[in-house]
Amino acid sequence: MKTIDELLAEGVSGKRVFVRADLNVPLAGSDITDDGRIRAVLPTVAKLAEAGARVVVASHLGRPKGAPDPAFSLAPAAARLGELLGADVAFAIDTVGASAKETVAALADGQVAVIENLRFNAGETSKDDAERGAFADQLAELADLYVGDGFGAVHRKHASVFDLPARLPHAAGFLIATEVGVLKKLSDDVKRPYVVVLGGAKVSDKLAVIDQLLGKADRILIGGGMAYTFLKAKGHEVGISLLQEDQIPVVTEYMERAEKTGVELVLPVDILASADFPDLKTKAPADFVTVDADKIPADKEGLDIGPKTRELYASKIADAETVFWNGPVGVFEHPDYAGGTSAIARALLNCDGFTVVGGGDSAAAVRTLGFDENAFGHISTGGGASLEYLEGKTLPGLAALED
Repeated sequence: MKTIDELLAEGVSGKRVFVRADLNVPLAGSDITDDGRIRAVLPTVAKLAEAGARVVVASHLGRPKGAPDPAFSLAPAAARLGELLGADVAFAIDTVGASAKETVAALADGQVAVIENLRFNAGETSKDDAERGAFADQLAELADLYVGDGFGAVHRKHASVFDLPARLPHAAGFLIATEVGVLKKLSDDVKRPYVVVLGGAKVSDKLAVIDQLLGKADRILIGGGMAYTFLKAKGHEVGISLLQEDQIPVVTEYMERAEKTGVELVLPVDILASADFPDLKTKAPADFVTVDADKIPADKEGLDIGPKTRELYASKIADAETVFWNGPVGVFEHPDYAGGTSAIARALLNCDGFTVVGGGDSAAAVRTLGFDENAFGHISTGGGASLEYLEGKTLPGLAALED
């Protein structure tokens, strides 16, 4: 995989460099609530601009249905990128139309532009190779070189991620190089004890990675909505908690495998449960009870791990040499149910080993709850991409950069 340093050494001054970034930031109206992904691509964009490149930044945001939708415009992200760069950033109001062509043509050496949301064009996400390729051809007309730095999208076989690098000389940006280096530490050269914390809503989203980790991790700590399928598989009452009954046979088999292979698979011992899901807008105080994990009332749902589980999980993390955490362990968006996720984050901070926050909601939780990002070993920008890499899958966006 060619690096951006090699590209810079060859010279980029005066050349149009297409940077596939991940600017898929959360928005409240037009306000960005977490600019972590924009800051993550900043080193690549800044270095290219300093070297005299004419930088064309492109990304997706949200899931528009192949047509323009103002709710998913990249305009706020472009404005924020300009603030972080300390320079004007031009913005094209389309992807490959007149505005994009004119905006790119107007760039001087060292200037930066952002084109509108790639997913406003159906060709970006099309499953039809020809349609996707046609869009990639149009994007290729905007650039001389390609730099892939949108790690959060490399597991997608999309035009700007997979097809476009085949049409232009290409290299990996600083972010992708960093992310891949971290993932190799989690899969190829792991320092032990290796502890994995998995949360999130659906156990089905994590089955493949659990399958792989059962042969690699020393301990797997389970939290979040996915924990209730495990508890149900053990015969416990889970009330109205999130449950995927169809996954119980697989979960049961994984628990049996863990026991046979000596992997410590740890489940919650107590739960914060309520009859009502909390109001995440007003953050009104919640009415909940703390119960043992095998005594969840039939009319209540689990919404966070309890204090005993927090202590237990912290003790399982304390001596780890490597920790990978993906998925919050409770409804962290509400203060009454943020305690479990905060406890996991603090446990990682107190651990002397190499700690990785695996992107997605975990990264958002760390920032939302006010933790110092720099105190962790690494905070990934791509939860889905990280999981698929650890599952052993070939990621289209990385494969496209390797030749």
